[in-house]
Amino acid sequence: MELSEIRTKIDAVDDQLLDLFLQRMALSEEVAAYKNEHHLPILNKQREREILAKVTERAGDRERYAYHLYSTLFELARSRQAELLNAPTKVGAQVRASLAAADPIFPQTGLVACQGIEGANSQAACDRLFPRGNIMYVKTFDAVVSAVESGLCKFGVLPIENSSNGSVRAVYELLQEHSLSIVRSTRLCIRHELLALPGVRMEDVTEIYSHQQAIGQCSRFLNGLNGVKVIPCDNTAVAAKMVAEAGPHAAAISSHPCAALYGLECLNDRIQNSDNNYTRFICVTKEPRIYAGANRVSLIIAFANRPGALCEALSKLAPLGVNMTKLESCPVVGSDFEFVFFVELEANLQDPSVLAMLEEMERSCAQFQFLGNYAEV
Repeated sequence: MELSEIRTKIDAVDDQLLDLFLQRMALSEEVAAYKNEHHLPILNKQREREILAKVTERAGDRERYAYHLYSTLFELARSRQAELLNAPTKVGAQVRASLAAADPIFPQTGLVACQGIEGANSQAACDRLFPRGNIMYVKTFDAVVSAVESGLCKFGVLPIENSSNGSVRAVYELLQEHSLSIVRSTRLCIRHELLALPGVRMEDVTEIYSHQQAIGQCSRFLNGLNGVKVIPCDNTAVAAKMVAEAGPHAAAISSHPCAALYGLECLNDRIQNSDNNYTRFICVTKEPRIYAGANRVSLIIAFANRPGALCEALSKLAPLGVNMTKLESCPVVGSDFEFVFFVELEANLQDPSVLAMLEEMERSCAQFQFLGNYAEV
């Protein structure tokens, strides 16, 4: 048989497949209406398992392909049913309220809580997010959260992850414990330098101060030093200020702007492990808002401890073409082998089908926390 003849037959089969697929999806919509009326969950794992067993038995040596085909059909049917289900969810209410309350344009000014002092990387992130903003400096990440929750500041800026050192777990823990909404994020290229008072030589240095993350990002350089004590402090700008006051025995891992700000000089500008060193900062508010251009969704989710639970939750993404950009597990404090997952998606919740997907994910997860839908600048 010629290839053209085979393709003609394939086209005819494809036409039949499409007709049957549309019929199947129409029947799924009828199932959704029944489940709506009788308050039944979308997922019926027992029925899916029974169908898959029958299909794989009939498919012979092509059973793995048949299994994948029908698994995909189930995912598509569940996605469509989720769009039609009208059971109320917390995330649905949050998203609708956020969309209704937000102005179309992200504000350029406002009082912003920022951990650190002048010259900190968080300050640079504040300036990028709020070109005409008014910064209130506080000592800790907890204080940033408290300032926003109390209404003292409308916005707070926090580092959430670094390309070399990973997630800032302390910030994720604060997001778990407090009801804050992420409304914006930005990414800064971080350049660390070793700074000291004018005239100080490397052999004079016995102490180096910096933030724990910066210390980790310069670990190879620090491990090569002998007789030097490395001392963590609140942030890199605080480290520079401390060195300016400490005397000729101390140095700081800090930024180039801090050298001019605190009267220091650069001893070495090639100290970080990687030149591709970026830190992401998020802007949080007390009241949830979704501004125009939002294309990133952040979640914290957890499941019952059973095989396939994570796969079931994430299988909801593929039918909608939603890309996952972050998936990171974190152990639950005080429990054995239980984890929560930090998830980031490329998605816009003004799309009703994406919101329906999140609502179904909330229904199926043991824990579901919507952190925000926002743009990264």
